[in-house]
Amino acid sequence: MNTMSLQSLSFRLMAGRSDAKRDWGLNTTPNDILRINGIPYGPDVKWNTLDVYRPKHIKGKLPVIVNVHGGGYVYGSTKQYQFYCMDLARRGFAVVSFNYRLAPRYKFPTPIFDLNLVMEWMCKKADIHGFDMDRAALVGDSAGAQITSQYAVICTNPEYAEIMEVTPPDFGLRAVGLNCGMYDVRKRASEVSQNKLMIDYFTENPIVYGKKLDVLDYVTENFPPAYLLSAKGDFLMDQCEPMARFLMEKGVPCEYKIYGDENTGHVFHVDMRLNLARQANDDEIAFIRKYS
Repeated sequence: MNTMSLQSLSFRLMAGRSDAKRDWGLNTTPNDILRINGIPYGPDVKWNTLDVYRPKHIKGKLPVIVNVHGGGYVYGSTKQYQFYCMDLARRGFAVVSFNYRLAPRYKFPTPIFDLNLVMEWMCKKADIHGFDMDRAALVGDSAGAQITSQYAVICTNPEYAEIMEVTPPDFGLRAVGLNCGMYDVRKRASEVSQNKLMIDYFTENPIVYGKKLDVLDYVTENFPPAYLLSAKGDFLMDQCEPMARFLMEKGVPCEYKIYGDENTGHVFHVDMRLNLARQANDDEIAFIRKYS
């Protein structure tokens, strides 16, 4: 069933208004940033497009950051992340932001397949766009953090990659930034009875995905170093510390921080007007630089 639930439709409308308000009046592109929009990376001409950002004053290959947008699997695009990604690029990175196929038309785990297509494209185009694919990091927020963490498991555990039927290309995944996310996919899929948004992504019968949902069971010490952040007003705050401690117990280099107060909300770090967002992104980038 590809009809969007009323819950997802309401979420999409609410998030769209909130993001438009957040970014109203921001300049399109700073003078020091080179941007290329709408590059196709896969067979779907509507969904499989990406944007590239990099600082104009730095020539040659740069370490890369791939941004995986959030939006509950039903919302989001490169548009809502352009200012955040340009801010990351200003810090000395080539940044790739991509659109992926959304629910309800496309189900779990379609975003994973699209992310893998992005990484394949980047490996092929590394010389053209100046990507140092030996120094790659992924950052994602909300649903994008979940997608990021799942793909990191695929990249570091061949057994799970086989279960997912995904073969990642040869690149150096040095670190991940997991922001305001949730990570227990099986638990989240089990919530379909009370959460129509989850039905839109996992269907009404997620049991059909079998071991694909058991992402955390396949995390090993090879999972990339991870920085996790959340906020005291984030409705997913309670997911941050347990995931960080879980990774630490596996032997994964990991740091985490809860920012702000009860008025600091979900994915606050994407609001380029907030000093606290700049601080959070400074902290995360400093962590990524240690490993890339």
